[in-house]
Amino acid sequence: MHLTMVGTGYVGLVTGACFAETGNHVTCLDVDAGKIEKLRNGVSPIYEPGLEELLERNIAAGRLRFTTDRWEAYRDAEVIFICVGTPPGEDGSADLKYVLQAAAEIAEAIERLGPNQKPKLVVVKSTVPVGSSHAVRDAIRARTGHPFHIGDNPEFLKEGDAINDFMKPDRVVCGVEDEHAAERMRELYEPFVRQGNPIFVMDVRSAEMVKYASNAMLACKISFINEIAGLCERYGANVTSVREGMCADRRIGNQFLYPGLGYGGSCFPKDTQAVVMMGRAARYECSLNAAVHEVNQRQRTHFWAKVVGRLGADLRGRTLAFWGVAFKPRTDDIREAPSLTLMHMALAAGAAVRAYDPVALENLAAEMPAVERGEDLYGILDGADGLIICTEWNEFRSPDFDEIARRLRGRVIFDGRNLYKPHVPAEHGLEYHSVGRAPALPTA
Repeated sequence: MHLTMVGTGYVGLVTGACFAETGNHVTCLDVDAGKIEKLRNGVSPIYEPGLEELLERNIAAGRLRFTTDRWEAYRDAEVIFICVGTPPGEDGSADLKYVLQAAAEIAEAIERLGPNQKPKLVVVKSTVPVGSSHAVRDAIRARTGHPFHIGDNPEFLKEGDAINDFMKPDRVVCGVEDEHAAERMRELYEPFVRQGNPIFVMDVRSAEMVKYASNAMLACKISFINEIAGLCERYGANVTSVREGMCADRRIGNQFLYPGLGYGGSCFPKDTQAVVMMGRAARYECSLNAAVHEVNQRQRTHFWAKVVGRLGADLRGRTLAFWGVAFKPRTDDIREAPSLTLMHMALAAGAAVRAYDPVALENLAAEMPAVERGEDLYGILDGADGLIICTEWNEFRSPDFDEIARRLRGRVIFDGRNLYKPHVPAEHGLEYHSVGRAPALPTA
C-alpha cells in the first residue's frame, strides 16, 4: 500500500518506518528541508532505540522516502496520515493550526487529481480534541467536491520503547465513518496483531476520546501514588511497602503506581490539560483531571522543599549536580521534564547547576544554557553540595556509592525516583532523601 506521513516528528517517523517494515511504500513529508536531508541519510532527529536501524534498512530497500514536495507526497498516496504537532495554547487547549493546514493542502491535491481518482483515506493520527477529525473532514470538503474518506487512529507509543509498542501493540484503535475505511485500516494493521491482540473499529469521536481517556487514567495513577507518598512522609509510613500491599490487589495492578517527581513529556501534561479544556468548552467541569494536573505540578515543589530543608533557601555559593534531564529514560525528550523545574528553582536560589544525561544534554543546552553539562556522571559530582536524581536511567541504578561519597562535598543525595533502598547509600556515608520514605542518615 502507498502511504504518506504528514510530519516527521515522533509519531510520523515511527509510524512511517514501522509501516515500511511490513512492505508498504511510505513517503514522509515535512516542511523542514534540513531535517528531510538528514532523514534521507538515515539520521534520525530524535533519540529512539532501534529507529535509525529501521530507517536505514527501509531506505535501502526503497520502501521509505522523504520529501518536502507536497504534490509528490499526496499524488499516489492511498492513505494519508496527519501526524503534525498539536501544541498546547496558553489555556492548555490543543492548537489545531498545523492539522487544519495539512487538511487544506490535502484538499488541494485531491482537487488537482480530479473526479476520476480513487478516493483517498485521510487519517488523523495527531492527538486532537474530540470533533477535530470531523473538522478536518469539513475543511477538506470546503475545498473540493471530489470523494475521500476520513478516519482517526490514535497512537499509544511509549517514548523509549516506541518501535516495540508499534510492532506489538496492546490494541489498535481505528475511528471510521464507513466500511471501506474500516477494511483499509484492518489491512494495514493486521501484520502487527497476529498474536491475537484486538483491533477496535469504532466511530471517529469515540476513537479520539480513547486517547485522552487512556492518558488521563495513567496520569491519574501517577498523581494518586504521589499524593499517597506525601501522606506516608507525614505519618511515618514507607510508600514502597504501601505500594506493594495495594498493588497485590488485581483490580488495582502495579502499572504506573511508582512515586517520584511526577509525569512530564509531550503527552500526559498536554492531554490532561486538554481534557480539562474540552470539559470547560462543553460546560462540564473535569474536576478530577484538573486535580491530577495540580498534584503533578505540586509534586516538584514538594520535592524541592526537601532540598531547601536540608541546604537552606539561599544557595549562593553552593553547587548542585543533577543525574538525568530527560522526562523518562530511553529518550532525549525534555519537554515538561521535572528536572527543568528543579534546575530553574536551583538557579533562582543562587546555586550553580551541573547536569549529566546519556542522551539529552544537547536539548538541555538549547533550553537552559546556564546549566553546566558534563559527559561523566561522576565528574559532575566533584565539590558539589548535593546530588539530585531526576531520571531513572539504568546506569544510575547500581552506582559506586563510595565514589559518590568521595566526590560530593555535601554527601547528600536527593532521589526523585526512589532508585535505592535507603540503607544502601547510608552504609556508604551518604545522607539519602527520597519520595514517600523516611530520610536515611549515614551509618558508615
